[in-house]
Amino acid sequence: MSSSLLPSLSHCCQRQRFNIVLQHGFRGSRFLSMKVPEVLSVTTDLPKPRLDYRAISESIVYKSHNAFNRKAPLPIGALQSVVRHYDEQKRLSSELGSKRHARSNLGEKMRQIKDPIEKQVVLKEAKLLKAEVTDLEKQLVTVEDILLGLALQIPNDTHPDVPLGPEEAAVVLSTHGPDPIAASGNRDHMDIGRALGILDFEAGATVTGSSWYYLLGEAALLEMALTNYALSIALKHGFRFVTTPDVVRADIALRCGFQPRDHNADPPVSQMYHIASSNPSHPELVLSGTAEIPLGGMFANQIFTEQALPLKVVGLGRSFRAEAGARGADTRGLYRVHQFSKLELFVVCSEDASEQMMEELRSVQTEIFEGLNFPFRVLDMPTEELGASAYRKYDMEAWMPGRGSWGEISSASNCTDYQARRLHIRYRRSSGTHRHSTPASSSASTQSAPAIPFAHTLNGTAAAIPRLVVALIENGAWFDEEGKPMGLDLPSTLKPFWHGTSSIIRWT
Repeated sequence: MSSSLLPSLSHCCQRQRFNIVLQHGFRGSRFLSMKVPEVLSVTTDLPKPRLDYRAISESIVYKSHNAFNRKAPLPIGALQSVVRHYDEQKRLSSELGSKRHARSNLGEKMRQIKDPIEKQVVLKEAKLLKAEVTDLEKQLVTVEDILLGLALQIPNDTHPDVPLGPEEAAVVLSTHGPDPIAASGNRDHMDIGRALGILDFEAGATVTGSSWYYLLGEAALLEMALTNYALSIALKHGFRFVTTPDVVRADIALRCGFQPRDHNADPPVSQMYHIASSNPSHPELVLSGTAEIPLGGMFANQIFTEQALPLKVVGLGRSFRAEAGARGADTRGLYRVHQFSKLELFVVCSEDASEQMMEELRSVQTEIFEGLNFPFRVLDMPTEELGASAYRKYDMEAWMPGRGSWGEISSASNCTDYQARRLHIRYRRSSGTHRHSTPASSSASTQSAPAIPFAHTLNGTAAAIPRLVVALIENGAWFDEEGKPMGLDLPSTLKPFWHGTSSIIRWT
């Protein structure tokens, strides 16, 4: 298969709507066409997402306020349309059921009729019923496709403790590490990296383009040490190590809450690198923006026993971001790049356990960063900073004196059942298990407790390497009397994971 990377939009991206083909059910079943507000043509083996339209219809006022608070790009009238189409779906389903039942009764009646004339009358009636059933089936498919397309645009619910507003409304939950040192342009990681010969942005620009880079010598060894250090802590806390594919189906990314193409931006932008295939029948593939996507996909279309939960994995992969150059000063150096190594924590748990698991993720992340001996803080992120899938999100920010500001190094999100309903990740309740009070979720119904409910998923960054390198260089650089960078003070926690010796590294 010949392929090429397409960071820019192709001609197909100009359309406002598209048909996404999803295989409904098991092998051999019919393919259905579904209208959704995302320009992406894919083929997948997964069933359609299973959303709870009843719960949405019963909480339309909350859903509307929630979307407004999160600045979600929800079309005007979308929620009201969900209610109308859900009512229409129920009406059509009921009528279709009645017609099918009547048709079945006619079939039984025909088998008992002996009179040919009477049989012809019943046969004519049966043909009319067959046509009515076929027409109702077509109407139902159309209504269900529209209903799903509308409901997929609704963001997850929001934890009641999440602050309202933009990024500035974030609440600091805790601070860690030494006191922040004074901001100074002399501590810029780009200048220090060039002076020490460990960062090369010019070669990266020549070979690939802006926001690409080379890590050399000690910087490359630092990446390996950070990865293995963070991995050792994750393993200690019961996470299973996984190396993930860096190429995923675009449909899997979409089901995880990532938009491969953002049509709400002006002009529309591609958020992922798309792989063009010479065979149009192949599913569309993208380079993964985070290991969260292949880790979530790893559990897709499976039912687990409640005793097997929680499932905790830590995945290592390369992350690719096509939009790296979109934020002015934040694009400088290693802070926002197109490709980087990332160690990701991912959890599948029961619906009653996700809030507890969120705090466990935060604890694991805190332990990792406390060992690196730089100042950092934990933030409870406000509504406008939550992605579509997140019920609650914690960010961790390190003090970066060369940048003169705090910079995000990690996040943790509780996605409740948002991803699980799209990926079909479920679990079978233990005998006698009753549903307790659970966090609000994207579609959790308050009316029943199914024996095979959808699981909850969570994710958190264990180590996003370039951001950690920035923090360690800018906080750990040491200088001669003339202010020339001479080396780096690195935390001794990394020494067991270091290879070789270096004249510019001091262990502290």
